[in-house]
Amino acid sequence: MAYFINDACISCGACEPECPVNCITAGDTKYAIDAAICIECGTCNSVCPVDAPHPEEE
Repeated sequence: MAYFINDACISCGACEPECPVNCITAGDTKYAIDAAICIECGTCNSVCPVDAPHPEEE
């Protein structure tokens, strides 16, 4: 399951440089993860101060 970033995101940018496949980009109000590229490593979640990235639910 690819990760997604929920509304808890504070747009701090901590996750973007940590992503090994560069699938995280800044959005208008929060960061976004490209599910087609995400390798589900969880690195984004481990560096997020508000635990916004989570595995996408079906």
